[in-house]
Amino acid sequence: MLRMHPDCERCGADLPADAPGAFICSFECTFCAPCAEALDDRCPNCAGELMDRPTRVGQALADHPASSERRHKP
Repeated sequence: MLRMHPDCERCGADLPADAPGAFICSFECTFCAPCAEALDDRCPNCAGELMDRPTRVGQALADHPASSERRHKP
C-alpha cells in the first residue's frame, strides 16, 4: 500500500492524499507537478520515472490514512 507522503520532497508543497497533482517514482519519492516538470519527470534520488500518484478518498482514506511524515529537507 502506498504511504502517500504529504509533501513535495523538493519544495515542501502540501500534497493531500485525496487531491491530484502528486507524482511518485517506484520508491515513492514524492513531488508536486511543477517540481516533477522541472525534473523532466525523473526522480533525482533514483533516476526513476515520475508518474501520477493515485488519490485515496472516502472510506479508503479513513481506513488507511496517508503518512504524516514530511519529507522536504530545506
